[in-house]
Amino acid sequence: MARFARPKFTKGNNVNPWTLLQSALGTSLAFFYDIIPEYGIAIILLTIAVSLLLFPLTVKQTRSMRGMSEIQPEVKKLQKEFKGDREELNKRLQALYKDNGVNPAAGCLPMIVQMPIWFALYRVLWQGNGVPEDSALGEVFRVTSEALEAGKAITDPIFDSVTLLGMNLRVKPSEAVSLDNLAGSISYILLIALIMGAGFYQQRQMTRKKKPTEGQEEQSNQMQSIQNVMKFMPIIFGFISWNLVAGLGVYFATSNSFRIAQQAVILRMGDGDDTGKKAEIDSERPPDEPNNSDKGNGPSQHASKKRNRRRRK
Repeated sequence: MARFARPKFTKGNNVNPWTLLQSALGTSLAFFYDIIPEYGIAIILLTIAVSLLLFPLTVKQTRSMRGMSEIQPEVKKLQKEFKGDREELNKRLQALYKDNGVNPAAGCLPMIVQMPIWFALYRVLWQGNGVPEDSALGEVFRVTSEALEAGKAITDPIFDSVTLLGMNLRVKPSEAVSLDNLAGSISYILLIALIMGAGFYQQRQMTRKKKPTEGQEEQSNQMQSIQNVMKFMPIIFGFISWNLVAGLGVYFATSNSFRIAQQAVILRMGDGDDTGKKAEIDSERPPDEPNNSDKGNGPSQHASKKRNRRRRK
């Protein structure tokens, strides 16, 4: 088993963005641990907090991806019209994107923003960087790090404070899974499966809402290479989670699952907006004229009422 270093806590006045990010994540993790003294739950709460902070980017990503899908017929027309003029085509496409409020690059924005968070969080969960040394979680890191350096078994009761569903979150799944302990390995395997499964589902969530039109299908063929690369991302994250501390895997699994819920809400809100727009358009249309049969029946009914009044008199 690999030896783990003692936690490296932030000290002194040597402050840089990387140190600040680790300190912010470590302090936040310690804060959630003080509220609920369960290491795995603290990671889940931290993940939800980060996801909520990034929610505006998630909204922008989801709406932009859906908007790109909906304007593909217009993109196809422009591609045919300006097939030999690349410069003019790019100008028209940029104008089309601007008019519809979409950005082709918005789909990658949340991932790019989160990359520094992933690297910093790995240092926090692996070595305790940024965790206040005098906090309850700081003591947990100190004790468990000493136990790991001493070569204690990962199932030793000393690791109960960093265990979630039978997983020691301070070790790598690749080190914890073994044929000699299949029962204890199931949780780690299920964690990796959840990370990959949620990642694949998250990608399909955007494409299953509507049946693609002819233009959208052609665009999908043109972007097939990009989509193929994106399809491998859940596998890549599964591989990363397999070889890094299980606590980071809990972060990825929670983040993917929470993102699925966020996208479901955003898409539902988008459907509501579309319905509202249709209703608004319908309300602006002139009301239907009464049909001829109604016009014909009107005078006769009025005349019959007059006759009835005369008879009563």
